[in-house]
Amino acid sequence: MEKVLRIDMGADGGPAFREEPLGDYAGLGGRGLTSAIVCKEVDPLCHPLSSQNKLVIAPGLLGGTTAANSGRISVGAKSPLTGGIKEANAGGQAAQALGRLGYAAVVIEGKPQTDAIHKIFIGKDGVRISEEPQLKMLPNYDLVEVLRREHGDGISCISIGPAGEMKLCAASIACTDMELRPTRHAGRGGLGAVMGSKGVKVLVLDDSGTKPRAPRDPEGFKAANKAFVEGLRAHPVTGQALPAYGTNVLTNILNEAGGYPTCNFSRGRFESAHRISGETMAETETARGGMTAHGCHRGCVIRCSGVYHDKDGRFLSKQPEYETVWAHGGHCGICDLDAIAMLDFLDDNFGLDTIEMGVTIGVAMQAGLIPFGDAQGAVRLVEEVGRGTPLGRILGSGAAVTGKVFGVEKVPVVKGQALPAYDPRAVKGVGVTYATSPMGADHTAGYAVTANILKVGGDVNPLRSQGQVELSRDLQIATAAIDSTGMCLFIAFAVLDRPETFQALLDMIRTLHGIPLTAEDVVEMGKKILKMERDFNLRAGFSSAHDRLPRFFRDEPIEPHGVRFDVPEEELDQVFNW
Repeated sequence: MEKVLRIDMGADGGPAFREEPLGDYAGLGGRGLTSAIVCKEVDPLCHPLSSQNKLVIAPGLLGGTTAANSGRISVGAKSPLTGGIKEANAGGQAAQALGRLGYAAVVIEGKPQTDAIHKIFIGKDGVRISEEPQLKMLPNYDLVEVLRREHGDGISCISIGPAGEMKLCAASIACTDMELRPTRHAGRGGLGAVMGSKGVKVLVLDDSGTKPRAPRDPEGFKAANKAFVEGLRAHPVTGQALPAYGTNVLTNILNEAGGYPTCNFSRGRFESAHRISGETMAETETARGGMTAHGCHRGCVIRCSGVYHDKDGRFLSKQPEYETVWAHGGHCGICDLDAIAMLDFLDDNFGLDTIEMGVTIGVAMQAGLIPFGDAQGAVRLVEEVGRGTPLGRILGSGAAVTGKVFGVEKVPVVKGQALPAYDPRAVKGVGVTYATSPMGADHTAGYAVTANILKVGGDVNPLRSQGQVELSRDLQIATAAIDSTGMCLFIAFAVLDRPETFQALLDMIRTLHGIPLTAEDVVEMGKKILKMERDFNLRAGFSSAHDRLPRFFRDEPIEPHGVRFDVPEEELDQVFNW
């Protein structure tokens, strides 16, 4: 996996491609590689939908191997939502396929002169790029079914839905799972719009006839992977809670903690949270013949995904994740699991970020378009986005745009990106991450919920400002490094609590690449990535004034604790002073 596939969609005579060695990017993968290429090769002042922007797709350092939980793929570009650098990642089969095909990254650059839509096919025998007018504006599920009939069941797809083709700022990029369903999304930052601006509808990956990447030290790699799996299975979060209830196990936990943002961040508890909790969802799935434990890619041992059936026992959606259940549920005052699952399906099908869309609908409710709690009204609004109506295009542009159009004062965004499912007043460590991450409001950039709420990797009082900057800083550094390995972020629970599991991760990378790797090296990798990302944003016009939460989080206390976000601004400016 030492080569880069570059595809120029604006080449004279039509799209062209070439392969080249990693060169200066050697030793990088995943987020580290996408951010390095974007930082070095993209003009920070360019329009995100222009020919000057580049879309970078990269498996992690462990992609294409037999390492457990190594199937994350990173997608990077200048974001049309935030205006800064962006990396969004997803599970599914795509990362393993690209790794097995030998590619460290696919870089899509340039822009076609027409509005033609293209398919990029990548297999062991080469690359083919073709105009595919019949695929235009197909939703993701319909698109994949067409491709399955054409190419068989052994493919993986990276695609956009109608939202990406319309270049909406909430547009996601879908990756197919083991069952070839487009359920795993690189959701944040509107990167689906960048893919749409390149005239690319789908990348079809066929790794038939390939083998997993061979480690430099096969026996050492095998032993390290075994120890790593044992660590994941032994930890109560990765070995018990997530397989049993999925990520939605957090609903009751955050609601009890008073950090569950309800009705557009008006309070920290939702009285109907139990009706949409992970426990209730698991009972519903089991009763209807669905599935409560499912891996989104081969080699996943955590299996936090699932399958949600409707009342008639038919597939409705993947098991909605915690962020999705919150965004379309508690944030909107909705307590109907079936409606939430339908909204999840529609987002996946149209190619929309569930967090951005759920928060946007909550802002629309605040504006009075529909009342809080109106589940069917929410479904109608998302359908408007899929149809591309004028209202749909406003909503599909995200929460910040929707708030401006409808004159809403309380709009929960940072750098133009909607806040996820943890109120920063009651979970202050994640509030620091929201404010300061180069990615805009993003819980995964530094998941301080670990120590604030779950007491994993330490214990920092979520209601007090003390220690939150240090917690967020350390987690942002660690996360940047994990995002570069291709590992699922949920491994962090076991890695933080079990030194032997962390060592096993280091040993897998070392025995695969044949290079020494220490904990200090991992820290330096994370710092290097964050430095690149912040440098890009600085050149794009960002300053410390952008590393702030909306003012209402400081002015309005949240119940039940009556607390505000009170981490001093001068401390926020010290997050990256390591």
